[in-house]
Amino acid sequence: MKISSVLAAAAAVLVGPTAGFSSPTRRFGRHISSSSSSSSLRLSSDDEVQQLLEKARKLREEAAAMSGKTMEEMEQETQREKTLAMERQAIVDKARLEREEKNKSRSSSIVLPVPDDAKSQVQQAAAAVERAFSDGLVRQTVRFALLGEDEAMSGEVNEWPGGAKQMYREAGRPLSEALLREVRAFSKGSSTDDQELSRMPPEVTAEDIWDFDGSAIVSAKAAAGSNGDVKAVVFPNTDTKYLKDIEAIDGDVGPDRLLLLINPFWRNVESWGFNILAPNGKKRAQEVIFDNGYNVTYALLRFSARGEDCVSLKSYPYDWQMYAYREDPSWFNREVPVWLGSSKEEPTSSQITELLNSRPEFKMSKNMRQMQRMMGNDDQ
Repeated sequence: MKISSVLAAAAAVLVGPTAGFSSPTRRFGRHISSSSSSSSLRLSSDDEVQQLLEKARKLREEAAAMSGKTMEEMEQETQREKTLAMERQAIVDKARLEREEKNKSRSSSIVLPVPDDAKSQVQQAAAAVERAFSDGLVRQTVRFALLGEDEAMSGEVNEWPGGAKQMYREAGRPLSEALLREVRAFSKGSSTDDQELSRMPPEVTAEDIWDFDGSAIVSAKAAAGSNGDVKAVVFPNTDTKYLKDIEAIDGDVGPDRLLLLINPFWRNVESWGFNILAPNGKKRAQEVIFDNGYNVTYALLRFSARGEDCVSLKSYPYDWQMYAYREDPSWFNREVPVWLGSSKEEPTSSQITELLNSRPEFKMSKNMRQMQRMMGNDDQ
């Protein structure tokens, strides 16, 4: 008798009193079945179980004797085989999870186009806001690059000598109103009729909060009904009045509709600092804003690093993208964005400087490239 057959018979005995003796141990099944068929009818269920367990024990002992091993050694070998099987399965599971994470990272590291002007920026922002809203983000922050109507994305950044009022009048309000005309964000439970009417543009209005701050509330009244209404607070700052306004608007909008903060004048809760006139301002900001979400779902930040015009772009759900503008050698007085890399967190100036230093396109400074072109040399 082979050891494997004995072990198989022992396993079959443990499975059950009748069904366990099919292939591959049919030979043992016929023998045990014929010898015990008459007596098994007279045994109680407990007796049958005990009898089968005893037979299994004897078969294991027989297998151990044939292999020259003790029962303890046989049990240890069986346990090792179970452990190896579990380890193999763990390796398979780990590989599957790694593939899933790789697929997720691929989707988050997509290279996004840099908008050329205000209109294309609004369209890109609206798509990001809608994606975030469909994923359940009903409180969001949007940070536009403040472009005028005919202003290009590349080139010098407007310094806005007229302050917040000029920023709001020439860029903040037009961009915010255009965004709310584009966004379609219907709360849960919207009917098919609502979705049909959603093709119609909403009615957009603006109401100043403080004129000297250039702040306002922009509202979009959906043609399909109030479940598609959207509100935005434009240019709020760290004055406690805005915390009260945002808290009141939050309650008015409700938990299912969309509320945006557009270009707020803070970076994080530390922006509040200590104010003797509002000693609890930081705590209130944490409660009203940062504990309620308001994640940045779209941002286009322009700045200078190492003398180069740079852009950081965030569009939900993708990672931050980093670009630097470079002269297009095939077109006079034209610059094109060069992709530098991506980042999970908002990029820093030093991070972009390091990327610029590693790229051959930027081995020379902007001034040096201009001098090389004036001399008729290749600046590549």
